[in-house]
Amino acid sequence: MADVAISGGAGGVGAISARSKTLDRLRLDDAVFRQLTRAAAIGVLLLLSGVIISLIQGSLGALGAFGFSFLTDERWNPVTEKFGALAPIYGTVVTSFIAMLIAVPVGLFISMFLTELCPMWLRRPIGIAIELLAGIPSIIYGIWGLFVFAPLLQQTLQPFLITLFGPLPILSSLFAGPPYGIGVLTAGLILAIMVLPFITSISRDVFEAVPPVLKEAAYGIGCTTWEVVRRVVLPYARVGVIGGVMLGLGRALGETMAVTFVIGNAHRVSASILAPGTTISATIANEFTEAVGDLYTSSLIALGLILFVITFIVLAAARYMLLRIERRIG
Repeated sequence: MADVAISGGAGGVGAISARSKTLDRLRLDDAVFRQLTRAAAIGVLLLLSGVIISLIQGSLGALGAFGFSFLTDERWNPVTEKFGALAPIYGTVVTSFIAMLIAVPVGLFISMFLTELCPMWLRRPIGIAIELLAGIPSIIYGIWGLFVFAPLLQQTLQPFLITLFGPLPILSSLFAGPPYGIGVLTAGLILAIMVLPFITSISRDVFEAVPPVLKEAAYGIGCTTWEVVRRVVLPYARVGVIGGVMLGLGRALGETMAVTFVIGNAHRVSASILAPGTTISATIANEFTEAVGDLYTSSLIALGLILFVITFIVLAAARYMLLRIERRIG
């Protein structure tokens, strides 16, 4: 009996020791996991801080030479070293606005069709087509826009807009000038095509996440499909929809190669959206390798800093809007 007791006690000690080792290993794994995730988060902050510091340091020469007038001056003359960021800022904002004005309603309509009206056999082909649009490189969009889309607009849409809005007092200046084909409007349309897959895909996913019982209840009391989408689907999924829209807007603000091909790269502010223009990204891409002199290089880096600030303001505004919506929802 004593031998049995001793062996039982030894077995119990062995089990406790094995359990202790297992717990120690789990604590070590958890500590390593915690440190790795913390290092990843801190690494992102350090990387972002490094980018900000580099942009600020690189743009000090231009900001010190031109001051606040750098933001309000339209001139961009490398020969006389007179630089102003107004034309690239104007082109960036206008092209992005045109892109979102077109892509947001079209993307939402496509998402509504896919989730509420589209036959099951057709959903997958359309979904694959949308994903393929998102995977096309931007330079392909630019080449297609320059050699196919811009000549098509020059022969069809732009003359129609000039003829249609020519007699109207305000819209005549908005659609004034000869039909170049390339220009701010063309760049905005290309951007709309590029950001459309992002808005559509995210909106479709959040629409599909709406509980079916909510839609069934609305249909049960006699609501039409439009009423269900307007009063049930959109309110439930509005946070995700706004997130998708802001993702598309961020893509539109920072797009470079496609816009460079079709916008015309003219440093001037024109009231007509048919006229050539430029954007911040296009200016940097076109001229950075040819920048001679510290002031020229600093001016281009200052444009990058301005684009960073614009993007940060847009994302901060979107985050604030989402917080307000979440608080209202409770």
